[in-house]
Amino acid sequence: MPRNGRAELDAAGIVDPGLRAAYAACRELNAVHGRTFFLATRLLPAARRPAVHALYGFARHADDIVDDLGDGRSFADRAAQLGSLAVSLGTALDGGPAAHPVLAAVADTARRYDIERQHFIDFLASMRMDLDVTDYPAYADLARYVHGSAAVIGLQVLPVLGTVVPRAEATPHAAALGVAFQLTNFLRDVGEDLDRGRIYLPADELAAFGVDRGLLVWCRRVRRTDPRVRRALAHMAARTRAVYRRATPGIGMLEPVSRACVACAATLYREILDEIADSGYAVLHRRVAVPARRRAAVALPGVARALAARLRATRRVRTPSPARGA
Repeated sequence: MPRNGRAELDAAGIVDPGLRAAYAACRELNAVHGRTFFLATRLLPAARRPAVHALYGFARHADDIVDDLGDGRSFADRAAQLGSLAVSLGTALDGGPAAHPVLAAVADTARRYDIERQHFIDFLASMRMDLDVTDYPAYADLARYVHGSAAVIGLQVLPVLGTVVPRAEATPHAAALGVAFQLTNFLRDVGEDLDRGRIYLPADELAAFGVDRGLLVWCRRVRRTDPRVRRALAHMAARTRAVYRRATPGIGMLEPVSRACVACAATLYREILDEIADSGYAVLHRRVAVPARRRAAVALPGVARALAARLRATRRVRTPSPARGA
C-alpha cells in the first residue's frame, strides 16, 4: 500500500486489516480511473479521503459490470451480476459479510457517515438501465437516468464533506454538481459511448439541429465533425454550464476544509467543456482532456487554500472557549 494510503487510513481511524485492504483497493481504482477526481480528493483532509475513495470504488465496480463489453458476457450475465451486486450490497449494509472488497469499504463508509441506502438503490437502478436503454427521447428521460447515475453521487459524498448550513439546504447544489459532472462526461465520451451502442444525448434536441444516430455513427467512422453536430453539442455544453452555475453556491455551504477539493473538481470539469469547444466539438473521434500542466495549475492554489483551512480548523479546536461572564 502506498505511504499516503496508509496515512489516510490511519487518520480515518481504520485499523482492521481487512478493511484497510478494502479501502486501499478503492483508492487504487480512483487513482487509475478517475484522475481528475483523485487529484481533487487529495485536497481533502486525509481522514476524509478513504470514504470518497470507497464511494468512487463502488461506483466504478458497478459501472464496469455494464460497460466492459470486451469480456464476452451476455446481457443476461450482466443483468445477473448486477442483481447479485445489489443483493451483496444490501447484505454488507446490514452488517453482514462483504462479497467484494469495494462492498466492505462502501458499507463501512455508509455506516460512518450515515449515508442513505436509497442513494445506492437509485444508483444501481440507473446502472440497470444501461443494460437495455440505448437512447433517450428527451431530456426528461435522460434526467431520470442521471439522477441515479450522478445526482445521488453528490448526495452520497455530501455527508463526508460536511456542511456549515443544514444539510438539506446544500442538497440541491450537491446533486446539481453531480449532474454537471455527468453531463460533461456525456459530451466528452460521446464517441466511446456510441461504440457501446448508447447515446446519452436527448434525441429530440439532436433532431432540432438535424442530427440523428446515423449521422453520429458516420462522423465517428470518417473522423469528421459535421456542422450540425457541432451546433447540437454547443447547445448541450451551454446547458451543462448552466447546471454548474446552479451548483456553485453549494461550495460555500461546505465545511471550509472541503471547499478547495470541490472547487478544484468543479473548475477542472468545467475546463473539459472548454477543451471540447476548443477542439471544435471533435469528440466523436477523439477524447479531449485538460492538460496535466493545467490540472497542476488549478490544484496548487487549492492546496494552499486547503492547508490554510485545516490550520484554521486546528486553531479553533486548540483555542479554549472563553469562560462565560469573562
